[in-house]
Amino acid sequence: MVAFGKKLRESQIQEWKGHYIDYKLMKKKLKRYTQQVEVGTENHLIVLKDFSRLLDCQIEKFVLFLLEQQGILASRLSNLGKQNDSLLRQADREKVSELREAYRSIGQDLLRILFFVEMNVIGLRKILKKFDKRFGFKFTNYYVKTRANHPYSQLRQVCKHVGIGAVVGAISRNLADLQDHRGSYISIYDQPALSHPDPVVDSIRAAVDRLSNSTNFLHYMGKHALIVQDEFPSSSEDSTDDNYHFMSLLLNLANTFLYMVNTYIIVPTADRYTMTLGAAATVCGVVIGSMAVAQVFSSVYFSAWSNRSYMRPLVFSSIVLFVGNTLYALAYDLDSLSVLLIGRLFCGLGSARAVNRRYISDCVPLKLRMQASAGFVSASALGMACGPALACLFQTEFKIYKMTFNEATLPGWVMALAWLVYLLWLCISFREPSRETKENVVPEESNSGRYINGSRETKENALPEESYSGRFINISVDNYSTQPLLMNSNNKLQDEDEDEDCDDAEEDSKELQKPVNSIVSAYRLLTPSVKVQLLVYFMLKYAMEIVLAESSLITGYYFIWSTSSVAIFLACLGLTVLPVNVLIGSYISNIFEERQVLLASEILVCIGILLSFHIFSSYSVPQYVGSALLTFVSAEVLEGVNLSLLSRVMSSRLSRGTFNGGLLSTEAGTLARVVADGTITLAGYLGVSKVLNTTLVPSLFFCVCSIVATCFTYNSLY
Repeated sequence: MVAFGKKLRESQIQEWKGHYIDYKLMKKKLKRYTQQVEVGTENHLIVLKDFSRLLDCQIEKFVLFLLEQQGILASRLSNLGKQNDSLLRQADREKVSELREAYRSIGQDLLRILFFVEMNVIGLRKILKKFDKRFGFKFTNYYVKTRANHPYSQLRQVCKHVGIGAVVGAISRNLADLQDHRGSYISIYDQPALSHPDPVVDSIRAAVDRLSNSTNFLHYMGKHALIVQDEFPSSSEDSTDDNYHFMSLLLNLANTFLYMVNTYIIVPTADRYTMTLGAAATVCGVVIGSMAVAQVFSSVYFSAWSNRSYMRPLVFSSIVLFVGNTLYALAYDLDSLSVLLIGRLFCGLGSARAVNRRYISDCVPLKLRMQASAGFVSASALGMACGPALACLFQTEFKIYKMTFNEATLPGWVMALAWLVYLLWLCISFREPSRETKENVVPEESNSGRYINGSRETKENALPEESYSGRFINISVDNYSTQPLLMNSNNKLQDEDEDEDCDDAEEDSKELQKPVNSIVSAYRLLTPSVKVQLLVYFMLKYAMEIVLAESSLITGYYFIWSTSSVAIFLACLGLTVLPVNVLIGSYISNIFEERQVLLASEILVCIGILLSFHIFSSYSVPQYVGSALLTFVSAEVLEGVNLSLLSRVMSSRLSRGTFNGGLLSTEAGTLARVVADGTITLAGYLGVSKVLNTTLVPSLFFCVCSIVATCFTYNSLY
């Protein structure tokens, strides 16, 4: 793997060489600062001031050049605009075609500018991270806070890049106008769907999206799954394509759906079931939470197992869940609370969500991974809604061979049958991928070339690979040719430049290849920003579990709701997940920064919790339903942006190994559910009338702590 300093030099557009940030100079400065601070000849304040000035100068250098290039493109567009007006009146098809190619040529040059900006921004982020690592304090927070929002800051120009948007708009509109619209005079601004797609415009939009962190519903849902991508991709896309099997992916998504149904199908009836077995209604917290307790441990061994196989863990999961649900159903006739709890523990031991995530990350091609990740989230949301909805259909009672089938036992019997059918489908249709590890895959660079957006490309035409995010930039102009963004330099770098990057290569390349297979290694990779986001995730899962798990108990005590009413209420809460994510992913996240949405969502969760407290003499249905809906929906919004930010601030090493990012987030959420369910049961000792307020106090405490922690790390979430 090549160090970033060397990669930056190799990828530079040669005629723009003097306008890139001087990454090598800044590294030398950092080394000198470190030595001076260690011997005591320089203090931290002077170092901060000096390095801030250096960064300002470097950013100013490439931003002024960026503005100059934008001006050149604007001038060319203005000249083409005059030709466009005259050609449209003449309707000369040959000249119209030439004009269209001229606009595409400008689009290619704009892509060069966008790649220039992207490489500089990556360099800035890496040097800021190096500074924080070397000196042990949050220089990034200080620098971003003082520059990003200042009206005259060059850093603001990089983040907002309004001029680039204007150039993109001009190219898109004119290319659309030059297409044959069969007499239609509708502008792309009126109906964007009518505009003819153009490869260069699509590539420009993709590049702008990367720079602006703008998103759409699909990408938002994909991030929601927290399938952490490698920063340094080491395996070819060919091997992933060979491993991809649609039916196997569908089986993984079905496993996710069924498990979520299994989790929430008992919630409307758990309190009545425990009372039937002679326990208090509040013991439902233990019954519901026992599944989460077992999941804390099962997630670890399933994550480790997925390093060797995918099918065997899924088979084991199905068998354990079949046994667990059968025991849950038999507990009624055996009149045993112990059997009931053992059944739920078995269900938790069958949680294969770590395998589901890992399969998508390892075996689904990059071009389909975002869709698969969105499918994972959608399957979870649908399962959360379908579980309570199914429970309200089981309002019956009958016996078959001394086995009772009623609203308490039918969830167990139905899920046992579902897992049996799933097991048979799994054995027939699942295809085990080849276990070719990333460590054994060596990317070919000399002769074979690379695949870019599905087309093979030789080294002579290779695009510069931005290996730090695993992305390629495709600037195809038509179906017959692919233009290189810029050519690799044939000039050899001096040996002293190679030596300057040895530290980076040793520090970054070797370390980033190591999978995280111990909890100690994982903990060392948790930066303050990651820890805060895990705390936020814990908080929101705690708040959601309190709302869901105690709903039957609270509504039965205050409003005397039936099982069907509780099930419908929970199903409605679950059905809000997808519409809310559509709203956030398609609109809100394109208007506001993710960190702004994060903080606003935390505040709304806090308001929802405060509104849930029973303070006055009467507690009404509108107050409970409104506050629960506000808390749950705000937590859902918060979960999406939280996991999206977590995937960005988390180390790329956490994309591999047993203790990967997905496992850590799963463990944080599962632990929150365990604590929440335990709190409900403990609160029951104070009496059912005290359960609501007693369980909301910890929820409020965690929420306030997460808001404070977010404020402290706010400027690092960019």
